Amino acid sequence: MTQSPISTRDPAGPVAGTVGVQTPTRTASGRPRHLYEVDVLRILTFACVLGVHTTSHTMASDDVGLAGLLALLHFTRLVFFTLTAFVLVYSYAVRPKPMSVFWPKRFLLVGVPYLAWSFVYVASAWLLDSGQRGDVPALVTTFATGVVTGTAKYHLYFLLVTMQVYLLLPAIMWLVRKTRGHHVSVLVVSLVVQLGVFACYKYFPSTDAWLHGTQKQFFFSYVFFIVSGAIAADHADRFLGFVRTHRRGIGWVFLGGVLLTLGVFVLQMATGDSPYAAGTPLQPVEAVWSTIVFVGFLAVGAAWADRRVAGSPLARVVDYASDRSFGIFLSHPLVIWLLLYGSSPLEALVPKPWLTLVTYLLVVVLSVAITEAFRWTPLSVPLAGRPSLASRGARA
Repeated sequence: MTQSPISTRDPAGPVAGTVGVQTPTRTASGRPRHLYEVDVLRILTFACVLGVHTTSHTMASDDVGLAGLLALLHFTRLVFFTLTAFVLVYSYAVRPKPMSVFWPKRFLLVGVPYLAWSFVYVASAWLLDSGQRGDVPALVTTFATGVVTGTAKYHLYFLLVTMQVYLLLPAIMWLVRKTRGHHVSVLVVSLVVQLGVFACYKYFPSTDAWLHGTQKQFFFSYVFFIVSGAIAADHADRFLGFVRTHRRGIGWVFLGGVLLTLGVFVLQMATGDSPYAAGTPLQPVEAVWSTIVFVGFLAVGAAWADRRVAGSPLARVVDYASDRSFGIFLSHPLVIWLLLYGSSPLEALVPKPWLTLVTYLLVVVLSVAITEAFRWTPLSVPLAGRPSLASRGARA
């Protein structure tokens, strides 16, 4: 088997590519297998992203129950970056390309939507602001600032950090290759660094004052998650095999993670934090909880992948949701904004806390509808991050 130019062995494991032997990453014919477990992980994570943003916009400030739910849902950004590094390293190792080919394709499917949706959100706010409407220089300045800082809308920094990871791919692959045989030590060191960074962000805010509130926009805020995702991809066969053979244990650890996260949330409220501050995402306990969630969601995905029947109605639903998930992620804040803008009839009709559930369901339905419409137009790449389904080749 031809080896990747950046590795000394195939990352899928020692039996990868052996004809007649099926592994978690290879078919019996030796071809790379589509990781359907990752599709489920992606869907669950994005569903929880919608939950975070819907809840934070609809909950009462003194609703401890929903604040506790937010504390549990705040794993999303950290799982997202672990997943990004895992898929990036795994796909690059399976199908290596020169960076001159790899980067343009990746930046097209992430960078173009980033620019397009940054403009949509900035222009929408500009049009509704009577003080700025018509002031084109203000629009241009706000748009440029939003693109550079990832602040055009509260979720777009996800893409800004993702593009930083793309740029760092050669360094990430070098680290993975050079430290083979010592990956456990690398994980321990990066976790200690991550816990230290999050401890400073949460408990010693003066240490990061120089960032002026932009901590979440930089890759170094997520170093453990990027490194752990890359190393997991380098050991994909063994890692996915472990997830499959230890599902029961992972389930118990997941339950322990729930209790730990809620326990820290309650303790921090008892020591003076507001409900929201007690569950803030950039704190040490979220590093532990997010790692547990990543493995737990992957275990759920592996259970699905092992039972998946190609062409079945459920398989088509999962495939559909995975394909549309990025477009739903991009558009859902627009839906939340439209539903809750001004004197919202929805807020007048639905009391809290039921407002959160009703809004979430509406956001899911409307975001899916918007993404589906985009997928069949020439604007599919900038607005949904996928090639248009209007062409027969894209549908195939």
